[in-house]
Amino acid sequence: MIKSYVLRAARMTGAQRRSYEEYSPRWLIPFVPGNTLDSKTLFADQRPLCVEIGFGMGAATAVLAGQNPGINYLGIEVHRPGIGRLLWEIEKRALSNIRIIEGDAVDVLSAMNFEADGFHIFFPDPWPKKRHHKRRLVQRPFTALLAGRLKKGGYVYMVTDWEDYGRRALEELAATDGLENRYDDFAPAQLWRPETKFEKKGIAKNHQVWELMFERRQ
Repeated sequence: MIKSYVLRAARMTGAQRRSYEEYSPRWLIPFVPGNTLDSKTLFADQRPLCVEIGFGMGAATAVLAGQNPGINYLGIEVHRPGIGRLLWEIEKRALSNIRIIEGDAVDVLSAMNFEADGFHIFFPDPWPKKRHHKRRLVQRPFTALLAGRLKKGGYVYMVTDWEDYGRRALEELAATDGLENRYDDFAPAQLWRPETKFEKKGIAKNHQVWELMFERRQ
């Protein structure tokens, strides 16, 4: 599968680095591609599990976890500065229902031997140039992998401020076996979702926000 991201040499701030070094043993789950990932490795309890793919700096993830202590959140991210920032948020807010895996979402989902209650994909890289559209995350066969890792009744929730990406993702999700749109077209704004940094930037550029909510009903 084509990579949907490029690892850039992003500079970590001193605070991000300290948080990563100090708190990762507590909240970061060691993961080796090819190994099996068991739910008990993540959380001792069996509360509902939401997986956020590409959480950026993790602000929305931390807010959701704080507002929903009865839900466990697994964040998957490849960029270390964002991981350091979310680790800081976890400690600052005294959260206990977040775990992080540093790695490729495709590898992580492929290794899961359990099912999630929901997947959050907030403002994934739009890869705006047409020749790069093949790198966009939300398309088949990745959407089939999402469907296969969802419980019955579980959902995939994607948000983007790029209309053409949103429309293509709508087509790809609709064509994925096992997934059905909860709405006739795009989803209405989900008011429980915190606003993200990328969303604020998009709105400042007069971008419209497009939301998609698909459910596994089989």
